[in-house]
Amino acid sequence: MSLFNSMFGANEKQGEISKLNWLPLESINQLEEIIEISKQKSIVIFKHSTRCFISKSALRSFEAKYNISSDKMDAYYLDLLQYRSISNEVAETFVVTHQSPQILVIKNGVCVYHASHENIQAKDLEKFV
Repeated sequence: MSLFNSMFGANEKQGEISKLNWLPLESINQLEEIIEISKQKSIVIFKHSTRCFISKSALRSFEAKYNISSDKMDAYYLDLLQYRSISNEVAETFVVTHQSPQILVIKNGVCVYHASHENIQAKDLEKFV
């Protein structure tokens, strides 16, 4: 693998970079499920561009510091390069401007928090459980 590919993750798969038990967000139909589940517990969606060094760094930092159990918050991972149409639907459904990387917290069917780039901090999510 070239230096460029190793820096930007061109050949990485989600499972290889993930330390969390991510739920893959791969269908627009899942957004209705997320809305329903968010009425019982909070949901975080991490929108990640697998070719972006900034996004890769944000993901690694987030994973290293995330310590909320899945009974309190579900964590969804959205690969923006494979599922850009879903990202667009997320932005429209939750009335949030698309960013990458970006996290959204969904609670009671609405986005109650979002952050992007260097503002993505796992500790900020603790107040939403």
